[in-house]
Amino acid sequence: MSTPPYVLGNTPVGTIMFKVLLALVPGIVAYVWAFGSGILITLALASVTALVSEAIMLKLRRRPIKPSLSDNSALVTAWLLALALPPLAPWWLVVVGTLIAMVVAKQLYGGLGYNPFNPAMVGYAALLISFPVIMTQWPTPLEIAQIKLSFADQLAYIFNRVLPDAVQLDAISTATPLDYLKTELRLEHTMADIHQAPVFGVFGAKGGEIVITAYLLGGLYLMQQRIISWHIPVALLGGLAAIAGVFHLIDPQHYDSALFHLFNGAAMLGAFFIATDPVSGPTTPKGKLIFAASIGMLTWVIRTWGGYPDGVAFAVLLMNLCVPLIDAHTQPRVFGHDKS
Repeated sequence: MSTPPYVLGNTPVGTIMFKVLLALVPGIVAYVWAFGSGILITLALASVTALVSEAIMLKLRRRPIKPSLSDNSALVTAWLLALALPPLAPWWLVVVGTLIAMVVAKQLYGGLGYNPFNPAMVGYAALLISFPVIMTQWPTPLEIAQIKLSFADQLAYIFNRVLPDAVQLDAISTATPLDYLKTELRLEHTMADIHQAPVFGVFGAKGGEIVITAYLLGGLYLMQQRIISWHIPVALLGGLAAIAGVFHLIDPQHYDSALFHLFNGAAMLGAFFIATDPVSGPTTPKGKLIFAASIGMLTWVIRTWGGYPDGVAFAVLLMNLCVPLIDAHTQPRVFGHDKS
């Protein structure tokens, strides 16, 4: 037997954001295993830039600084942006992207709770459009790399763009499976030949598959903790898998499988950590399903026919524009009122 009250209090924002950060830790550990410790430098740069820029903007806006910095929302944005960037991105790229996310996409709209777009994806999209070459220079997974850079080497490259003697950029970088697939299909190579490249694993990239699996585990933890509901992850991954599976059945020589699309790029990170942003997403269950399924299908369209290898960021931002319309047309009927 228990005594009332039975109504639970609201979970503090700081606690929710801390659990999101905790759910990202398995992915970060897998990231270090797959690509080296350079991602830790990127995470540190993004975190410091996010906290400092948020404090400055709050000061300029004459808002209390300590409550906003202690709610961990700035760190969540910083970590999501950092994990979307190439691990050996130059320091200034990380700083610029984080400033765009925190200052332009978040604080200029009024801060947490008022931003219509996902701040991390605004920063990422701005960098991808402005610096496409740098944003596609991904390091070779350590599993197949012939030259492995130490932490000191990666630190020197991130801050000074200096590689060890006799080491060229081509020796430590490679195209991602999504980028490689798109390039080879344009050269009219068959799907069987394309998947013989060493960068491909069972479903996704060598090394990258363990990172994506770690994101999946972190996302399941958030669902178990009821930080997020099942609607957006299931609908996003389902929408992506459905359209990829249909086209793969129609023409398997030109369209890859649903598993390939689920275990490549930012699909899993986007499904559990990006599209589930409660501020820039819909509020109704039906609206979440429409919103997320549309993101999944748009991601496939951009990957397949667009000019960029991955499309999660652009798909999320496009659907952020539609959130007010989705919410307006998916409100449940008020109890006791006629449906009309």
